[in-house]
Amino acid sequence: MQYPDSPRGDQTDNYHGTMVADPYRWLEQLGSTSVNTWVEQQNAVSEPYLTQLPKFQAIKQRMTDLWNYEKVSTPSKYGNHYFFYRNNGLQNQSVLYVQDDLASPPRVLIDPNTFRDDGTVSLARTKISPDANYIAYATSDGGSDWTEFYVRDIATGKDLPDHIRGTKFTNVAWRPNETGFYYSRYPLDENGQYDDHLPVAVYYHELGTAQADDPLVYANHNQPSWNPYPQITDDGKYLLLNVTHGYAANAVLWRRLDRPKAAFKPLFTDWDGTYSYITSVGNKLYFRTTANAQTGKLIAVDPEAADQSVETVIAAQQQTLQKISRVADTLFANYLQDAKSRVVLYDLAGNVEKELPLPGIGTVSGFNGSHNADETFFRFSGFTEPGKVYRMQLPSQRTTLWYETQVPVKLDDYQTEQVFYTSTDGTKVPMFIVHKQGIKRTGEHPTLLYGYGGFNISLTPSYSVTRMVWLEMGGVLAIPNLRGGGEYGEAWHQAGTKLHKQQVFDDFIAAAQWLIDNRYTNSDKLAIQGASNGGLLVGATLTQRPDLFAAALPAVGVLDMLRYDTASANAKGWSSDYGLSENADEFAALYAYSPVHNTEPGTCYPATLITTADHDNRVVPWHSYKFAAALQYAQSCDNPILLNVETRAGHGAGTPTWMQIENYAKQWAFLAQQLDIK
Repeated sequence: MQYPDSPRGDQTDNYHGTMVADPYRWLEQLGSTSVNTWVEQQNAVSEPYLTQLPKFQAIKQRMTDLWNYEKVSTPSKYGNHYFFYRNNGLQNQSVLYVQDDLASPPRVLIDPNTFRDDGTVSLARTKISPDANYIAYATSDGGSDWTEFYVRDIATGKDLPDHIRGTKFTNVAWRPNETGFYYSRYPLDENGQYDDHLPVAVYYHELGTAQADDPLVYANHNQPSWNPYPQITDDGKYLLLNVTHGYAANAVLWRRLDRPKAAFKPLFTDWDGTYSYITSVGNKLYFRTTANAQTGKLIAVDPEAADQSVETVIAAQQQTLQKISRVADTLFANYLQDAKSRVVLYDLAGNVEKELPLPGIGTVSGFNGSHNADETFFRFSGFTEPGKVYRMQLPSQRTTLWYETQVPVKLDDYQTEQVFYTSTDGTKVPMFIVHKQGIKRTGEHPTLLYGYGGFNISLTPSYSVTRMVWLEMGGVLAIPNLRGGGEYGEAWHQAGTKLHKQQVFDDFIAAAQWLIDNRYTNSDKLAIQGASNGGLLVGATLTQRPDLFAAALPAVGVLDMLRYDTASANAKGWSSDYGLSENADEFAALYAYSPVHNTEPGTCYPATLITTADHDNRVVPWHSYKFAAALQYAQSCDNPILLNVETRAGHGAGTPTWMQIENYAKQWAFLAQQLDIK
């Protein structure tokens, strides 16, 4: 295969006395003529190769057929309205509906498909006002993390003149009287552009006014790496600031909402764990925390008490308390038990009311809505369960099936099992395996090993059209719950971070070896896949054990571990998981596995399809560009190393249906070719 020319520069950097070559530094100049031309040349190689593969069209058609079913989200009740998303099958973006009561027909509130003809402008996030008269909603253009907020009158469906720019990850905190809201945005630079290399600050927006008039509420001038985000308590008494710096701990500040000139006071500022506000009960604020509770617990505190003493409402258990929410006088605690959902209902004092019976291996989500609603909804889904939505009426807790997803697949033909394998240090690691019923372990099944392993994120069972197509192709799907994730609490997370990050790759390699040893597959039939931090997982694993896999699919990956933090303030926040090359011990760990820096010329690497997108400003695409150039330079055999760059797409969220189908059809056709799927 003839790859585009990728000139190797002479850039070198001194890290603590170690000289490190960075020959592809020029590829970091996104938007330059030289980089744009190079990307076009890479696509000119990969695009025809992928779309002309023998099975591409058939896979694309089957994926389209299986995607074409009605999708309805779990409703949430706010005020006297019900809100939910619906997609009629192949709509590029799901439509937000509002329903005044369950007997009345729903009406369209926001249809993102009208934002742009090709569906590449999406609805990024929404926030209903306290009495459900307004909705603040954010749009994303081309998959970008940059968002713009608008406000819509729910009764009329008309937008107000309000328009907010310069935001990325902020929530919206409505005032109880619905006259305005608090939000966080990035500052303007000297050229009048919003700069995401600087930390966000909190502002207040009064409805009907210009954003330029929004007063500054709070900024961390003394701690520029701290990012504050606002939240108003359910009782409308307090404005909280959730101050973040990384993903292992945060701080919480507070002030009374009726004292807008008062200084913010500390509530939790020891940075000893994560604190997430849940609800207000009397004069107490409830938080889920990992402080002195690796698996999470629920605590209560009176912010105005002299000693701010903390009481435990629900103690930490062996299972991980992944999420907890309040509706009426019930607390819904969603635990993870070996990466599977377990739901326990408590009263507001922390007494167990009951455990929710579940039909099998799966994931429960929902229990959202106003804290004073009289009902709530939840969903049960799994690898072979596309979703049943239930309505629970409170306080009777009567549960009825509200919606059942119907898909054009014989789901009974497939089964999910969970196994536990031993990693390199003797630790037992769980892994889900999905395949056709009754397969025999011949050691010849094409197998896709998918992983993530980072940022306290848990991989739980979920339905996926793309994976169902893979299963129909005779493939086996394997998903291990690697360290770095949150399946077993903060200790499991920390065991895969910073100087321990190599353990994540070791867990992944051990999973691959277990699948081979137990005759599900062999190295010629085994592919690995991961995105974002999972793209790093795939990149590090294929460079460390190129002999173990036949194909690799790293998507939007973090692949240059020595310079990842230079892209934005958000990227620098990943240091809580990765560490920083400016620290000597963390540099040594990063340099040892950084995919860009660990390609070896003369090595036969697995067939690799690297995918990214030009609008990805979370994990900037130069990571993938540099890795592709390095792999193509190092490759010593005929296995293809392809880079495919999507235009008008970002890190993944908001990608329109047609583009998702196209992208996954390319990946599955690539695997079919490399794994010799008949």
